[in-house]
Amino acid sequence: MSKYLKQIGKNARLAAQNKIDNKIKNDVLKSFLFSLKKEQKKILKENRKDIEYAIKNELEQNLVDRLTLSSKKLKSLMQSVKEIIKLADPVNKVLERWKRPNGLLIKKVSTPIGVIGVIYESRPNVTSDVSSLCFKSGNVVILRGGSEAINTNKILASLFRKALITNKVNPNFVQFINNRNRKIVDYMLSEMTNEIDVIIPRGGKSLIKRVQNVSKLPIIGHLEGICHTYIDKDVDLKMANKVVLNAKLRNTSICGATETILFHKKIAKKFCKIVLKNLQQNNCKIVGDSFVKKFLSGKVYSAKPNDWSTEYLSAKVSVKCVDSHDEAIKHINKYGTMHTECIITNNKKTAQEFLKNVNSSIIMHNTSTQFADGGEFGFGGEVGISTNTLPPRGPVGLRQLVSYKYEVHGAGHIRK
Repeated sequence: MSKYLKQIGKNARLAAQNKIDNKIKNDVLKSFLFSLKKEQKKILKENRKDIEYAIKNELEQNLVDRLTLSSKKLKSLMQSVKEIIKLADPVNKVLERWKRPNGLLIKKVSTPIGVIGVIYESRPNVTSDVSSLCFKSGNVVILRGGSEAINTNKILASLFRKALITNKVNPNFVQFINNRNRKIVDYMLSEMTNEIDVIIPRGGKSLIKRVQNVSKLPIIGHLEGICHTYIDKDVDLKMANKVVLNAKLRNTSICGATETILFHKKIAKKFCKIVLKNLQQNNCKIVGDSFVKKFLSGKVYSAKPNDWSTEYLSAKVSVKCVDSHDEAIKHINKYGTMHTECIITNNKKTAQEFLKNVNSSIIMHNTSTQFADGGEFGFGGEVGISTNTLPPRGPVGLRQLVSYKYEVHGAGHIRK
């Protein structure tokens, strides 16, 4: 195993020495897009093998949902590649420039990060998105997908490598670890510090925690998506009803789904009657505090302290009444995971205070938390969402996958 992985690392470092111009990058992506269209039936056939494996091994339904590809999902996957082709090359751009009093000209110039290791579960679209984004940003990527999606990931990675070969580019810009051995993850994290520059984990809490505990490499990512939507007293409840329904139930298995709803006590009766009733009617379980139980008819589960720290990833939501937007902010900063939060209000001053004082990486006003996505941000896709305090934060797309260097130009200058 170690010999196999070290060779992959060596291949990656050699590939990273190649500087590819934007035209060739786009030609590769166009070739990949052509192959995705041409091989749709084959991709779906391989995906069915993975679904059968997942069901046989009794994987949780939300993982099976993430794993499953359809013609519609394939079209979405291809659209992401199209969007990435349209985006400007983020490499070798002058980010800043200035001249010192002594005449030295200094430029801050964008560069690729280098070799990126991506460890992920279930979602085969990650293989396509990550390969496309890393290549367009000049980075080399080593992919280690979950065993439950190995057939789908393998064919998608092979199609990208085929596109690289077709355009006479080193195919090792994208390498897929075709092995189900779980020890591979620990080896990548602890023994490949000379071969990999940064690790991006995408998956469930257990995977992310494992990466955080074992990795000797820098990590870009998030542990959980405990996202909040706060309904203020100055609100259009018709709009709030529409936004909350989408934020919770559009797709319950994504990290941007709202898991806790907070609402101002002044709107408790109407809020429960309109917004929460609508969630109930759409088969969402309500875990509420005493205010919710007082004003909402039907089955309401009593909220326990640990519910405020729970990412359900299902049709279930925690609901709490607060005295003010300040209390909502304190609750979010205490229980949130710095992912995505939203305030629904018509009061601009309240909205600004919320946006300013919540510590999360993505903060929204009058819109669904499910927009926490690189594609929706216009990034063409994402390799993940980062809740790190240090950059990059939020959706990590093309422009976030670069580092920088300083170029200093002189004319025989010497320092006194």
